[in-house]
Amino acid sequence: MLPVAGVAAVLALAGTPMLASADPQPTGGTTGATPPSAVEDYAYPNADQIQHDQGIKLIKGDGHITLATCGDSAQQIKVLTVQGPSGDTQGAYCFKASAKTGYLTLELPRVFALETADHPISADLRPQADPSAPTKTVTVDKNAYQSVGEGAAGGSPAVLLELRVTG
Repeated sequence: MLPVAGVAAVLALAGTPMLASADPQPTGGTTGATPPSAVEDYAYPNADQIQHDQGIKLIKGDGHITLATCGDSAQQIKVLTVQGPSGDTQGAYCFKASAKTGYLTLELPRVFALETADHPISADLRPQADPSAPTKTVTVDKNAYQSVGEGAAGGSPAVLLELRVTG
């Protein structure tokens, strides 16, 4: 009797999966839609709007160096650029460092000086006239000022490509 009851139960349940099966298509989306990737690309938020409004191209970073309003913050890094018709419209850009390490990839032409407060930094620059030229890395101690590009004796216009907080 038990084997017959088992067979009957299996036959009775054979129809149940059709009633309890989930719809293979997710609800609320279109067929074939791929969900967005959860992989971080580190692109700088609102970079296009910032470039339009302030003339600085912010590319990507780890979030530990962010564009800020210039002030007297101990966490601030100041980048000075040539201002005027052949240079930049703003003249100075400030960045907030929120950690002892961090990086920001950007493109900022006609940089002539870097100034730090609470954090030492390193910066990669290349000659503005030659985009294929190798980059030069400059280090700036905390609470220091470093002339670069055309701000240095015999220097030529340079593009700032990356800032790194190093301590």
